[in-house]
Amino acid sequence: MSGVLSGALQTARWWVQDYVYAAGRQILSAASRTKPEDFLSGTRRPVVVIPGVYEDWRFMLPLVKRLHEAGHPVHVLALLRRNRHAVPKAADSIAGYIRERELTDVMIVAHSKGGLIGKFVMMQLDPERRIAGMVAVCTPFSGSRYASFMLLPSLRAFSPRSAVTMQLAREERVNQHITSVYGGFDPHIPEGSVLPGARNIQLDTAGHFRILADEETVRTILDIAAAP
Repeated sequence: MSGVLSGALQTARWWVQDYVYAAGRQILSAASRTKPEDFLSGTRRPVVVIPGVYEDWRFMLPLVKRLHEAGHPVHVLALLRRNRHAVPKAADSIAGYIRERELTDVMIVAHSKGGLIGKFVMMQLDPERRIAGMVAVCTPFSGSRYASFMLLPSLRAFSPRSAVTMQLAREERVNQHITSVYGGFDPHIPEGSVLPGARNIQLDTAGHFRILADEETVRTILDIAAAP
């Protein structure tokens, strides 16, 4: 009984820590005056960052800064705003951005919904193979059962039964170019983020948002972005 109680308390602690981190990042994002063009310099592989739903690009600003400090030109799409667009529409914006700027050997770094957008681009909108790969952190590749209970269409879209989720799950051709990173517990994705055929990395941490600040997550992303 004590073990069950201890596990429940640990789970509750993870939930609280995750939401405290997310709330803090949202406040800091809203207050930040950092501009996308501040991170375009660099001589290493270009990185395109795609945040999750209800996150603007500044939500991932600490990671953007680390990638830029490592020598990567980092591209973000302010036009996505808080990323409430449907996955195909957002993917079209990403693909257009990459094409218009003639980027090649691109590494996508994505959080949550951003990984679905990135995979959609790789599946259907990258005929010139400009994208080398993607690191997706806590992405609901198989959907989330909680989505069915959400009132907002932008959240119900993550249901395992949604057309886009099923389409993305069926297509495994590009999975070999994707690394899925996740912790041992994700309060938003009980199904987990394992992607068949991809490189799946479970880190010794927990959370859906706070994992972005975990040093092991950052090191994993930096290593993959720098790899040949």
